[in-house]
Amino acid sequence: MTSLFDQPLAFVDLETTGANAQRDRITEIGVVEWDGEALSEWSTLVNPQTSIPSFIVSLTGITDAMVADAPTFAELAENLLERLQGRVFFAHNARFDYGFLKNEFKRAGLMFRARTICTVKLSRRLFPAEYKHNLDVVVARMGLADAGERHRALTDARLIQRFLARLRETIDAASLKAALDELSRQPALPPGVDADELDDMPDGHGVYLFFGRNDLPLYVGKSNRLRRRVLAHFSGDHQSAKEMQISQQVQRVTWIGTAGELGAHLLEARLIKERQPSANHRLRRNDEVCTWRYAPNADGSAKPVLALVSEVDFSRERDLFGLYRSPREATNALRRLAEDTGLCQVALGLERAARRAGTPCFGMQVGKCRGACVGKEALPMHQARFITLLSRYKLMPWPYPGAIAIREQDENSAACDWHVVRHWVWLGTAHTEDALAELIASPPLERHFDIDEYKMLSKALKNLTPANIRLLD
Repeated sequence: MTSLFDQPLAFVDLETTGANAQRDRITEIGVVEWDGEALSEWSTLVNPQTSIPSFIVSLTGITDAMVADAPTFAELAENLLERLQGRVFFAHNARFDYGFLKNEFKRAGLMFRARTICTVKLSRRLFPAEYKHNLDVVVARMGLADAGERHRALTDARLIQRFLARLRETIDAASLKAALDELSRQPALPPGVDADELDDMPDGHGVYLFFGRNDLPLYVGKSNRLRRRVLAHFSGDHQSAKEMQISQQVQRVTWIGTAGELGAHLLEARLIKERQPSANHRLRRNDEVCTWRYAPNADGSAKPVLALVSEVDFSRERDLFGLYRSPREATNALRRLAEDTGLCQVALGLERAARRAGTPCFGMQVGKCRGACVGKEALPMHQARFITLLSRYKLMPWPYPGAIAIREQDENSAACDWHVVRHWVWLGTAHTEDALAELIASPPLERHFDIDEYKMLSKALKNLTPANIRLLD
């Protein structure tokens, strides 16, 4: 009927220890093969060489005891590769299964690449009015025959094959062909970009780096759907002229996966400051970052003093207000606050007092000062108003006696990251307990206070539970 159905097909499903293809492992493989005339089946349990989390056991029924004597992936890799090589790869949420297999084959020293079709996307494409497209829903909607125990690899592989067979019976050939062609179409990548590298990208959180001519850093970005975001740069459907310009200059792509959003934010900001990519204008390195230091006194005559971050101990000082990228930005922000609230810029030290005593400041002359400059508003009252207004910009002092490790859990996996922070300075991230111990024992020396890290970390700490914070010293 269509050229695709004249090709050998493989309907694949996996069970795994989690959803992160870089960190988790396969526990079961099911394959249904179609050679144009006949179907054949193959399945096996796989020893993941790690424990299976309890929530995965409750979902699949596969226990540590069941896989203890099963072959490892490396032991069955060559046989499996022979089965899959040259076949169109069908799976329900194909990025999941394909990504796991590519990573496992790579660990075994083998290269695997296939034309893939995701039956979740196929269902969405053919039945746009339907809200859900998970396999249970698809099975019920299409009236597919029972194929065995659900959430086991061979059962689900059979159901995927039966779904496609039912589509051939119920959908006209032209519509089905158009949907399959659209879903299997590969993005038009720049000449220097390796399609295999993009295949290895996770669909979760992470940071990507684009390099241009002479391998110079071009752009750093982040996403909670990493592969989708990177491919969007090359889709041809660009959101802006900037995106189009970036996509045309890319010669090489690399990426770093993270367990969650905080790790991606921190890593993106640091890489931009370290690499100085030409197309990034936010989050760049800035040595003029400053804050206002202010402590009221008895007679109300205290004035805010501008301090560069290099002069401030953010771990202990409690009278710091606002973070600004330059003294000019800080001064302008304070002027706007004064003008909007009737504060006196002379009393704040933003303007010089007139030589003749009793002369009102310019703000009072135009109705934007309540008269602290000439005694119409008492200085203690002016000071009280100022500190109340300023309090909304108060910086949070470091709330711990020393360094901490922030635990960030991958929502689709048992894996997690530990972000080590001391006095608002991010020292680095560890992916294992051993790496965490090493980072604590030998923290990097060249790490300094950063305005972007402070904003990310202070926001994150407000939402963290004590269970996700480990005191280190």
